[in-house]
Order: sequence, then structure tokens, then C-alpha cells
Amino acid sequence: MNASDMLAVANRSTTSVLQEHLPDPVFITFVPQGVKGHAGCVDIASQRGVKGHTGCGTSPVSEELKDIAGCVDIACEGTTLINTHKMANSVTAACCVVLATIVMVHAQRHNQEFKPKSHSTISEFTQPQRAGRSPQRETHTQYEKMGSNVVLRCGTLDQDAVATWSVNSTDIDMSQLNGSFLVLHNVDLSHNGLYSCFEGSYWRLHHQINLKVGNPPKEPILMCRSNNYPASFYCNWHLPSPTYIPNSFNITVMHDSQQLFCERDTAPKNRCHIKYSRLFSTLKYKVTVVVTNALGRNANTISFDEFSIVKPDPPENVLAKPVPKNPRRLEVTWQIPSSWPDPESFPLKFFLRYRPLIIDQWQHVELSDGTSHTITDAYAGKEYIIQVAAKDYEIGTWSDWSVAAHATPWTEEPKYITTEAQKTGETGAA
Repeated sequence: MNASDMLAVANRSTTSVLQEHLPDPVFITFVPQGVKGHAGCVDIASQRGVKGHTGCGTSPVSEELKDIAGCVDIACEGTTLINTHKMANSVTAACCVVLATIVMVHAQRHNQEFKPKSHSTISEFTQPQRAGRSPQRETHTQYEKMGSNVVLRCGTLDQDAVATWSVNSTDIDMSQLNGSFLVLHNVDLSHNGLYSCFEGSYWRLHHQINLKVGNPPKEPILMCRSNNYPASFYCNWHLPSPTYIPNSFNITVMHDSQQLFCERDTAPKNRCHIKYSRLFSTLKYKVTVVVTNALGRNANTISFDEFSIVKPDPPENVLAKPVPKNPRRLEVTWQIPSSWPDPESFPLKFFLRYRPLIIDQWQHVELSDGTSHTITDAYAGKEYIIQVAAKDYEIGTWSDWSVAAHATPWTEEPKYITTEAQKTGETGAA
């Protein structure tokens, strides 16, 4: 039954009771909306009724109920006082029916007014939840050195205030608290996580800290090399041990008093390329790399001349194959590294090493020109491993060794020899 149906029933019930006991001609009017701005007022007045005459009165309705549901006024005709006991009881019963109905209608309207219409509305009337469900707060990131003792503060909350803590939604034992402060001893990587602080005993989220444990950087390892002389050189750097937290690197390259631009590579990281400012300079280059993280800073500087860092890439496509009818020879070929830009103006020389797999000792041959060589002292039928390195003819250092090639010298197919004894035996058997 909705509110309108309930008011209609109340109207019929009240009218029947009052008409049974009130003298004629009395008209009963039920006003469901707004008398003097109140909802659900009831006026009972005579046809000629003038309120305020002797005998007219107002039913005893409390001020609180007037504020909620309106008022009930009962006015009578003439100057005759309606004061019989029966009449009083009837009017009281009627008023009770009306008042009960009004209270029920008000409660139903109140519930409809605050009834949630969507899931988002429900959340507005829900008590604050614990970590993970509480309204989001701005998270503060705190970096701490591995092995240190750490104090986490509950935002602006005083130390002597009541607080509770959790890490990654797991409660933390109160024994680790110093007032509202959380104390962690000898922290390591297992202490990393999202720490949430709740104020008081109502689990109201007050502050969140993302704790990251790590180390300050050690002196970075810095190396510069030119594998495409005379076009450019590159520098790369790395840390000797991990810090477990983000690091930033800044590199500066100086030649004489001029600062050179270092173009960062997208891959690999921590590498950049620098063009030579001028060739055949006797002035040294100076390179400095500075590494910084939230826990500290470190740096390294090296200096060099342009010739000392020249180091070609290894030769490419190294191949070895046997020489037919030569059981002690292997023919080896290779190509100049594709990164070397001008082999005509800056020729390379090569260094070859080889050994059979059954022996650990290498044999070496240095070659002043060409991209091929024939090994003449190989062991027949034994597998060999061969590698080649390259170097600028005059400057720099040798490249790393190439990818190994494998080959076995030529061997003659075995021949089956028949002896005289074998021939005699075969004849006798026949």
C-alpha cells in the first residue's frame, strides 16, 4: 500500500468515527496536503463554523509532530461546548488514527527520499572501510637505505595520537608502534610496500607511504670506444652493484674547452655517441658521468686521446673448409666488420688463432692484409676451431675474437686390401 492509499483509508476511518458522534450539521474535511504549510492537516469545522468561539479547541498535537507531519485542528459550531465523555473518547480515537497514519506516511516518504538509486549512492552511506577500500589519499614515497632503522610518520598526526598501521592490506603488530609512529628495524627488500596509517579506532585512513628500500650508488664504471673511426666514438656506463631504486645518469664530454653533444641511444641504455670535434688532435677528451638516486650521488671521470680508444668490431662471417686431397690443410675466409666505415683510408690487419678440439693450446698467425688464410699444419682427421680478430693498421687495440668456425681437414676414404692368404682361403672354400 502506497502513501496515497494509506491517506485515503485514514480519511474514511476518521470521517466515519466523527460523524457518528458529532451533532449535525457538521462537515468533516480531510486535507492531505498543506494547512499552514504542513502536510496532512485535518480540519473539523461546522458548516457555519467560526473558529475561536466558545467550545472550540485544538487537539493536543506535539510540536515535534507538527514539524514532521502537520497539525490537527478541531473547530465546533456555535457556543455549545462538546464535552461529553463519549465524544471526547471518539475524538481522541479519531486523532490517534490520523496521527498514526501521518507518522507512517512520513516514515515511508523519508525512506523513499533516502533510498539509494544506484551502487554509487550506496557507497555514500557506507561506513569508511579499511585500507584498500577507504577513499584514496595521496601516497607519499619514502626511500630508505638497506640495513637502516626506519620511522614512518602518520602524516600530520601527533606522535601521542592513537593510530593503527597496515602494509599491503596486512595488519601490523602494535608492538612495532611508538605512539602513532611505525618503527622498522634493519630494513631490507622484504619491507618494500604500501604502508597505510589509520587514525583512531574507527579505521579512518589518514596517510599512506610507499616505502622503497635500496642503496646509494657506488662509483659508476665508465668506458669509451671508437668502433667506427674516424666517424665517432661512444661511451657507456653501468653501476658495479644494483641499488634497487631508480637512478639517473648525467654525462658530460669535454674536448679542450668545448663541450660536445652526447646523443643517447634508445638501446642499449646507458650509452651515447659523440662525433669527433677534429681528427688527429693531441688534446685529450674528458668524460664525466654522474649517477644520482634518492639515497645518494656518485661520479667517475676518465680522459683519453682519440687514438687510444679505437677498437674495431670482430670480423664477420668467418668460414673454414677442408682442402680436397690435402689432409693437413684448412682454408679460412672472413669479412671486414660492417661497422668499419672506410677500410681503404683506414685499413685493418687481422690476427688468426686455431687449435684442434683435443688440445687446449692455440696457434696464432698475424696477417697484414687480405681476408683469407690457409692453415697448412692441421692434424689429419681432427676437428679444428678457428677465430679471427681485427685492428687498425697503426692505432688502437685489437678487436674481440670473432664467432668461432669449425672444420675438419680432408681425409681419404678407406680402401679394403685383400691378402694372398685371404685369396687362397677363398679358393679352397670354393
